[in-house]
Amino acid sequence: MTCELCGTATSGYLCTRHREQLAARLADLPTLYDEVGECLVPRRGGWGEIVATRGAAGPRSPIDEDVLDTVNWGRAAEVMRLWRIDVQRVRWPQHAPPPPPADLSADCRWLAMELEWIVAHYPGTGDLDREVRELEAQARTIVGDPPPRAQQLGTCVAVTDDQGAVCGAVISRLPGQTRVRCRKCHTVYESALDWAQFQHYQPAQSVAHPMDIV
Repeated sequence: MTCELCGTATSGYLCTRHREQLAARLADLPTLYDEVGECLVPRRGGWGEIVATRGAAGPRSPIDEDVLDTVNWGRAAEVMRLWRIDVQRVRWPQHAPPPPPADLSADCRWLAMELEWIVAHYPGTGDLDREVRELEAQARTIVGDPPPRAQQLGTCVAVTDDQGAVCGAVISRLPGQTRVRCRKCHTVYESALDWAQFQHYQPAQSVAHPMDIV
């Protein structure tokens, strides 16, 4: 079995590194969405007073209500409750689903407590991880400190068969990352020679020189 995110050989659906990252995100998500609430709902004399609602007469709201519709505690809580329900359905099909209303903190904590089983047995683990990452990224666009984005470097130059076919999958990495594994053919680019060969065989319009990224 290989990690659904990086292709590393592992005993479950995620490698140790990505499992630990998912655990950290589950722990941080409720606090992050608390911050989202404070950013989107400005204070006047007290907590949580929005000066105008969509379509209402009077002064325009100082918040972006389209953002409020899609990035808020309620939506995050709904998403995480659905993941908790599905994990429970797979693990304990005889149990009734947890009752509403959704509580983001409780559901994230529950998923974190079950993470060892999830990574070992739950087929949707990769999708769970990706959706938690998406919720985190959306929240950080509101509160600041967005996670660094991967930069596309070019395409994989590994030869994959006896006919000389080249993999061609997109290769990208985060700033400061020195080891990259191709998600398609699992070729590893790590040494200076690896990156030199990678760059040599890129087309003229290659996105970036790998060693320029810090």
